[in-house]
Amino acid sequence: MKKIEEFDTLKNEAYNYCGQFVAERLGRIQRQIKELETALTSETKSSAGDKHETGRAMIQLEREKLGQQLSELEKTQQLLSKVPKDRNSQLVGLGNLVMTDSFAYYIAISAGEYKNSTNSVYCISAATPIGKLIYGKAIGDTFHFNGKTSTILTIQ
Repeated sequence: MKKIEEFDTLKNEAYNYCGQFVAERLGRIQRQIKELETALTSETKSSAGDKHETGRAMIQLEREKLGQQLSELEKTQQLLSKVPKDRNSQLVGLGNLVMTDSFAYYIAISAGEYKNSTNSVYCISAATPIGKLIYGKAIGDTFHFNGKTSTILTIQ
C-alpha cells in the first residue's frame, strides 16, 4: 500500500493538472475571442452588402458562443479555487483523492485523466455520474458503475 506522502504528492499533482487544464482552456478561448474581434473589425463593406452582413452576424454568433464558454470556464475556475488542498476525511468529498480497486479519482473539476510515470487519476467533478456515486461514501463501501462493482480502498 502506498504511503500517505505518496498520496499527498499524487493529490497535489492532480490539483495542479486541473489548474493547468483550466489555464490552457482559458488561454485558448481568449485567443479565439481576440481572433474574432480582429475579424469583425477587419470585415470591410463590399459591394455585396448582404454577404458582409451575413459574415458579421456569423462572427457575432461565434463570439457569443465563446463568451458562454468563457463564463462556464470562469465558474469552473472558481470551483477549483475552493477545492481544499489538504482535505483528509473519512467520507469522499471535494478535494479528496479516492483509490478504488478499479481506478483512482480526484474530486474537484472534470479535467480528464492525469497520468504520471506510475499512476493514473481521473479528475472528476462531484456532479459527474461517478462523482455522484462515490460522494459521501467511506472506505470499504462499494458502488456500481457501467455494470461493474468497485470498492473504495483509500480516501486521502
